Amino acid sequence: MEQLEHLYDVVVVGGGPAGLTAALYLARARYRVVVVEKDRFGGQITITSEVVNYPGVARTSGADLTETMRRQAEGFGAEFLLAEVTGLELDGDVKTVRTSRGALKCFGVLLATGAHPRMVGFRGEEAFRGRGVAYCATCDGEFFTGKDVFVVGGGFAAAEESVFLTKYARHVTILIREDDFTCAQATADAARSHEKITVLTNVVVEEVAGDTALRSIRMRHTKTGQVTEHRAADGETFGVFAGYEPATELVRGLADLDGQGYVRTDRSQKTSADGLYAAGDVCIKPLRQVVTAVGDGALAATELERLCAAMQGKTGLRPQPANRRGPEREAPSEADSGLFTPDMLSQLQKVFERMASPLLLRLCLDETPLSAELERYMEALAAQSGKLSVERGDPALARHLPCVQVCRPDGSWTGLAFHGVPGGHEFTSFVLGLYNAAGPGQALDEETEAAIRAIRRPAELQVLVSLSCTMCPELVTAAQRLAAGHPDITAQVYDLNHFPDLREKYQVMSVPCLVVNGGEQISFGKKNIRQLLELLTP
Repeated sequence: MEQLEHLYDVVVVGGGPAGLTAALYLARARYRVVVVEKDRFGGQITITSEVVNYPGVARTSGADLTETMRRQAEGFGAEFLLAEVTGLELDGDVKTVRTSRGALKCFGVLLATGAHPRMVGFRGEEAFRGRGVAYCATCDGEFFTGKDVFVVGGGFAAAEESVFLTKYARHVTILIREDDFTCAQATADAARSHEKITVLTNVVVEEVAGDTALRSIRMRHTKTGQVTEHRAADGETFGVFAGYEPATELVRGLADLDGQGYVRTDRSQKTSADGLYAAGDVCIKPLRQVVTAVGDGALAATELERLCAAMQGKTGLRPQPANRRGPEREAPSEADSGLFTPDMLSQLQKVFERMASPLLLRLCLDETPLSAELERYMEALAAQSGKLSVERGDPALARHLPCVQVCRPDGSWTGLAFHGVPGGHEFTSFVLGLYNAAGPGQALDEETEAAIRAIRRPAELQVLVSLSCTMCPELVTAAQRLAAGHPDITAQVYDLNHFPDLREKYQVMSVPCLVVNGGEQISFGKKNIRQLLELLTP
C-alpha cells in the first residue's frame, strides 16, 4: 500500500478539552492524529483556578486538568503542533489542512476551536480597545487592580471571568442583555453570590467615553429604555471586558452555521461538510462545560474512526505514525531540570536540529535579580545546543535592561531582542524567533515574502506582552518573522510586568500592544503576519 509521510487519519483543530479527548480516543485506537493549536493547549478552561465538578476528580485547576489530558493523549501516540490553521480543503478522499507551518493531509478534520474574544459593537469600543476595553481576563486582569470593572455577557465565559477578575478589581458589575445568565446554575451562582460582584440584567452598553483612558460608560435598560451612566472618580478609570463568540471563521462557507455562528452538527457531531466534524463550544448546545466538551470529543472520535477505516480501505493509504523520541533522549540534565520540562527540551531539540546557522545570545544586564535570572535562563538554553553561545554585552546597547539580543556569530544584531525572561507563553515564540533568525525560518508563501521585501521604510517594533497571555505569542512571532526577513525592521519584546514606564508612557491596559517607531503607531490585539504587514504598509 502507498505510504505518505505527512498523511494523518485525523487533524484536530483546537487543543481544548474536546480536541484533547478526541486525540486520546483516536490515538488509542491506533489512528494517526495531530492536534493543531495556535495559542495554548488546554483552551478556555485554563483560566479557571478551581474545578470541582469534573466527575472522578475531586479538585483541580483547569490548567492541570487539561495538561493531564494532553499527556494522556501523547502517551498513546497523539502528535501536537503549535501553528495557526489558515484554511481547509475538504474535497476528495484526502483533505488538506493548511497551517502557518505547512500543509497537512488527512481523511477527516475535527473542528474544536472553542470561542474567542468578540467585538460587542457599542460606541467607543474600538477607540478604547487596549485603553480600558479588554477581552481576556487572564491577559489583562492585572491592569485593573483596584479599579471597577464591567463585564458584558451572561454566558459561561462572562460568569467565570467575572469571578476571576475579583482577584484584581475593586468591584465587578456583570451586564446581561437577557433576563438572567445563560450558563449552568452552579456557574451563575458562583458569580451572583460573590461579595465583589453585582449583576444587572436586561442591560446593554450603549457607549464608553474618555480621554487617554475610560472615564464614563452609558448603559440602557432593554425593557424600560432608562439610560444610566457610570463616571469614574476624578483621576480614576475603569475597565470593560467584552464577551466571546464561537471561533468558526475557518468553516464559514464550508459548513452550516446558526445565526450566532455556532456549527450545526448531527447526533454524531458530523457537520454538513464531508469529512468535517465539530466538538465543544463551537457547536450548538444547551450546556457548555468541560464534561460536555469531552463527551463531544469522544463521540466525534469514534465516528471518525469509522470514517478513517473506510478511507484506508478505499484509498489503500495508511498513515504512519512519526518516529517517537525515546524517553532517554527527553530526560533533562540535572542542571536544567528546574528550568525546562522534558516537553520543552524535546521541542528545543527539534528546532536546534533544523537551524541553518549558529547564533550568539548577547546579554545586556544590570545588577537586579531579574538580570541574574535571565543570565541563568540563557546559559541553560545555550547548553542544549552547540549552535548557541552566550556573551555579556555592553548594557548601553539596550534602552531597557535586562535584555537578550539575538546576534549572528560575528556579533551583528539580527534585530530580535527580548526584555525580561522569555518564559510562560513566550518560551515557544522566543524559540521560533531563534529559528527565524538562524534560518531557514518559518515558511511563507510567495505573496507574503514579496510583501515583506516591498517594505521601504525602517520600522522599530516594540511588542509589549504578558507571559500569561495566550494572545501575545501570535503577534510576537509575526513581528520576529518580519524582523528576521527584513534588514530595516527590528522586533523587541517586553514582558510588561517589569517595565511600568512603558505601560505608563503608552497608556497600556491590554496586551499584546504593538508600538511602531516609538509611538508613531500604537495597536492592540493579536495579529498574524498578514495583518502586521497591512499595518506597516501605507
